[in-house]
Amino acid sequence: MRKSGSVFSEFKNIEIIIYVVVWLIVFSIPFFRYRTYNLILWDKIYIDWIKMTALLVIFIFNVSIFVPSFLFKRKYYAYFISLFLICSTVISLAVWSQIRVDSYFNTNMPPMEISSGLPMELSSNMPAPEGYHINKPITEKSAYTIIADYLIFSILLIGASTTLKITSRWITEENKRRDIEKEQLKTELALLRHQVNPHFLMNTLNNIHALIDINVETAKDAVIKLSVLMRYLLYDSVQGKTTLAKELEFMESYIALMKLRYTKKVSIKFIVPKKIPDVRIPAMLFISFLENAFKHGVSYQAKSFILFRLEIKDKKIICNIKNSKHDNNPEMNKKYSGIGMANIRKNLELLFQDSYSLEVFDHSDEFEVKLILPINDN
Repeated sequence: MRKSGSVFSEFKNIEIIIYVVVWLIVFSIPFFRYRTYNLILWDKIYIDWIKMTALLVIFIFNVSIFVPSFLFKRKYYAYFISLFLICSTVISLAVWSQIRVDSYFNTNMPPMEISSGLPMELSSNMPAPEGYHINKPITEKSAYTIIADYLIFSILLIGASTTLKITSRWITEENKRRDIEKEQLKTELALLRHQVNPHFLMNTLNNIHALIDINVETAKDAVIKLSVLMRYLLYDSVQGKTTLAKELEFMESYIALMKLRYTKKVSIKFIVPKKIPDVRIPAMLFISFLENAFKHGVSYQAKSFILFRLEIKDKKIICNIKNSKHDNNPEMNKKYSGIGMANIRKNLELLFQDSYSLEVFDHSDEFEVKLILPINDN
């Protein structure tokens, strides 16, 4: 998996490439605009390039320095003062350069003799270039008009470039947020894997130790179930995803070991299809629901039950987990409706976005969780 820093650097490089390509296209427009019949009007091209260079300088300063250093840090006075200074300097130099170019071409370029609207070296039978007129007086813009044009284009460019930079920053921050949430999810899942170990492992080993003198075969079977569970925790779940068959094998081993702790008053059922499809799902997906069912649904004084049912229908995984509800467990509702359920929903949203369904039913005598997940082909 790529690190988040490399992703952001890649996005930054793409942003720069887009800017370069767009400005290259903009600078090529005057050349093609003022080139007709092998006649290139270099004076007009140079003037347009001066304008574009001035706007490019303002654009670069705005997106690379002023917006990140001042606007994003809410230094608004510094931002507007910096814009005023750069615009004043660049526009003044551009107007001076434009006047110099006009003066150079008007003074040093010899007048062309025109025949039938064309230069003498071109055939008189060839039609005149479109827009080429004889003896048309040249009307020059005043310096004030040129400055006004620059100001209008500069304001439009500053608005557009600032909007682009804000959008770029929003995309970057959104990607960072998602990466942070994914890393947080991985951490939570890792903590969840370790959370299964300490007390559960200690109680299971104590139960197996007691079974050795009572029922050796049951004790051996419990050791096998524990090895399956530990192998899953140590090897299969660390990849992030696992097969549905391995996940269900882990759940079955977990339930079998939990049965050692309870008497026959606790009914524990594990119902899954005989044929498990070969699909991959996030590891440790159902364990939180099952742990809560055992934690809050079992009473040593009254009859209790735990039901885990999984079905495959219409390319969907449908999981139902039910447990008995007792008056001596008032914290159960808080657990499901509070931080615990909020974290579970958050993890599911990160894993499946909007393609999952999670419903919690709080009945008078039982608690039910219904989770529906899509089956992805990959």
